[in-house]
Amino acid sequence: MDGLPRPLNRGSPAVSVEPTAAGRAVRLPRDERRRQLLAAAQEVFVNNGYHGAAMDDIAVAARVSKPVLYQHFPGKRDLYLALLDSHLAELTQLLVDALRSTDDNKLRVHATMRAYFQFIAQDSKAHRLVFESDISNEPDVSSRLEAFNAQFAGSIAGVIAGDTQLSMVEATLLGRGLAGMAQISARYWLETDGSLDIDAAAELIYRLAWRGISRFPKEI
Repeated sequence: MDGLPRPLNRGSPAVSVEPTAAGRAVRLPRDERRRQLLAAAQEVFVNNGYHGAAMDDIAVAARVSKPVLYQHFPGKRDLYLALLDSHLAELTQLLVDALRSTDDNKLRVHATMRAYFQFIAQDSKAHRLVFESDISNEPDVSSRLEAFNAQFAGSIAGVIAGDTQLSMVEATLLGRGLAGMAQISARYWLETDGSLDIDAAAELIYRLAWRGISRFPKEI
């Protein structure tokens, strides 16, 4: 960790202090400072990747000293995992809301595809940390991604199995396939640089997915 000792925060744990150029201290609530640091880390990780990012870069982007940065995060990995957890929680909530938005499975598929596109389209480029990480094979990252994929595929499988004569294994396989279809197509759509409206793009993928699912025999 750059060979620097970690500073001890002997003051109030709810406040972070950073000297200004004029010598005055800017006091921010701990949660607000943490959000500031995570936003700066997001920018650095997106631009440089995990391996190309440095705590120095993040401190500069956040306009704080390294001791202030280390008060909140012991190292670069802690920052990265905090961002990954936050983005996965956000995407999970988007998808859960989509699945719960209606009892009509046709509309559920449409809402789920739209939710993936919505996440990919964010200006924060959160999807790059989730789906394009240069450390996606490392255990701390891969375990989080697999937990997310398993949870989402399981949620879709429950809906499919309850509406068809497919087994849970078959339904889960379809759930994985739908998630992969949404992710890959949404990432490609982003590369088209606005040549296709987000609603039109999500509608295309929804139609493809629904035409396949709707052909399975319904549960009697």
